[in-house]
Amino acid sequence: MADAEQAAWSRRSSARVVPPARPRKLAKAPFVELADGRLQGVVSSGSDVERVYVSSIAAGTHAYHCSTNNNRPCGGLRGAPCKHLHTLAEEAVLQYGVDRVARYLRVEVGDQASTGADVLAAMDARHEPTPAAVVFSRFLRHLSYLELPGSSTPVPELHWFPATGAGR
Repeated sequence: MADAEQAAWSRRSSARVVPPARPRKLAKAPFVELADGRLQGVVSSGSDVERVYVSSIAAGTHAYHCSTNNNRPCGGLRGAPCKHLHTLAEEAVLQYGVDRVARYLRVEVGDQASTGADVLAAMDARHEPTPAAVVFSRFLRHLSYLELPGSSTPVPELHWFPATGAGR
């Protein structure tokens, strides 16, 4: 990138939007992100519509944890990742692609890897409790944006949000 182009890019208040690798169903995992050195997100309970789980896998160490939004440990954590962590990995692969998820978590996957299960199978994972509050707060914050009325006026809090067509 030329110096002038680089300088212009750094002054923009928008970023290029990276489209999802494949569409995903938000009902299963309404919030999935690669942030804070972890694959983390909120996964819906399969048995109770009122309950969600905050699941995470640390990059590098592959320490995983899953708990309800009020920090009660997932009953499925029995020496291996629970179904919520599997769902999180699957949805992350749909959102970001298997290569990006594996690279972020620092996992060596083969050329044939195409699913979250492939990523999990390649990890030397162990359970380590992690607080759910930060991830759940970020999820709730994202939900609050959905409640804003439609408007063409700028929302100061979202000035950083990627604009459609930015970087083209």
